[in-house]
Amino acid sequence: MPAAFDEMRDGDGRVRSHYRGFERWLDGMPAARIAEKRTEADLLFRRVGITFAVYGEEAGAERLIPFDIVPRIITAAEWRLLFQGLRQRVTALNAFIADIYHDQEILKAGRVPPEQVLCNVQYRPEMQGIEVPGDIYAHIAGIDVIRAGEGEFMVLEDNLRVPSGVSYMLEDRKVMMRLFPELFASYAVEPVEHYPDILLDNLRSVAPPGVSQPTVALLTAGAANSAYFEHAFLAQQMGIELVEGQDLFVRDGYVYMRTTQGPRRVHVIYRRIDDDFLDPLAFRPDSMLGVPGLLAAYRAGNVTIANAIGTGVADDKSIYPYVPDMIRFYLGEEPLIANVPTWILRREEDRAYALAHLEELVVKEVHGAGGYGMLIGPAATREEIERFRGLIEAHPDRYIAQPTLALSTCPTFVDAGLAPRHIDLRPFVLSGRDVRIVPGGLTRVALREGSLIVNSSQGGGTKDTWVLET
Repeated sequence: MPAAFDEMRDGDGRVRSHYRGFERWLDGMPAARIAEKRTEADLLFRRVGITFAVYGEEAGAERLIPFDIVPRIITAAEWRLLFQGLRQRVTALNAFIADIYHDQEILKAGRVPPEQVLCNVQYRPEMQGIEVPGDIYAHIAGIDVIRAGEGEFMVLEDNLRVPSGVSYMLEDRKVMMRLFPELFASYAVEPVEHYPDILLDNLRSVAPPGVSQPTVALLTAGAANSAYFEHAFLAQQMGIELVEGQDLFVRDGYVYMRTTQGPRRVHVIYRRIDDDFLDPLAFRPDSMLGVPGLLAAYRAGNVTIANAIGTGVADDKSIYPYVPDMIRFYLGEEPLIANVPTWILRREEDRAYALAHLEELVVKEVHGAGGYGMLIGPAATREEIERFRGLIEAHPDRYIAQPTLALSTCPTFVDAGLAPRHIDLRPFVLSGRDVRIVPGGLTRVALREGSLIVNSSQGGGTKDTWVLET
């Protein structure tokens, strides 16, 4: 595996200019003071209740997401590139989703294989022909970005269904400002705390036509959901109601919320549950989480669902390799941020190469998430490699492969002291009246030495992300 790009130091070991002030501050901090602040940070997160439930463990098991006090710092010039590239990418993804549920021009042109879309389990035929406000389907997108090689940014993954993690971005900043106000006095860092206001404005901007004062509600699966803290946090920050399916009902084609003052119409639903559970009359009849008749109200144009039903097809890993072509097809532009090179294993030639080089590659299940369903060849045992070989040979359409990239590293406090750990970045792209991105995002860090898996469910932590003002 090639050497990783170091966010803080150049190839000669010199501190990069945008980290010099932080290094001076860190050198002047006694080790005991740092340890005290790290403990205080853990206590603050525990007091606020910033935990996540862990699926597969005992009922009610929750963990505190580890937080590291060394920030990830991004220059203004780097952010300009990220902003432009992410705006371009999400604009093209929205155009793609609108197209595949209407005229399907990209499929007719042969730029994306029709079977990859129309036979995808995330493709929802029920959405065909539905008009949505502004042709926006992915109102909130979490785009996972990495740095590799000489420091170039690359998109690793698109999250367009119910992307999570923004609450950690906001709380990481709040804790850093509380613990180290002197740092923010000397560093001009772009703010992120206005994200809930922008999100609410974004959601209101896509309300059904003719609604002047739209009511927005956040639909959650309830306290058992792994991201329930975030659901409650965002609803509180936006000043909107946090509802479960039983709190909503459909009457005469409109969606209403039960309140102590009687029914109140809901115009926009920020849903944090998957398509399958949204409406038992249209999808899974055994779902107790959704709202009977919701799809009919949606089809009638009487409610906006964010993100739209059926967006999952565009964040499927088997569709990811085609996003650069989407940008060229819909926008007539070259991608500003590249994809990671990807072998599509349903193709015979790609599969033959991958099977011959499994020990060098990362293999991903196209519907996998959370760092599960993956093989990291250089770190895998012979038994794991052979198991994946069998899985690929049995169902090649379920997998893609990519080179094992050395994600960039950032100094991180671990038990032995300060050490480099691999990181990624998830900026949150909001599409409504226009495309807006709060400067920064959620930086996730792989806390285990040598690990490339940053997901919280697999032992990853988070850092505050600083975008420097121009």
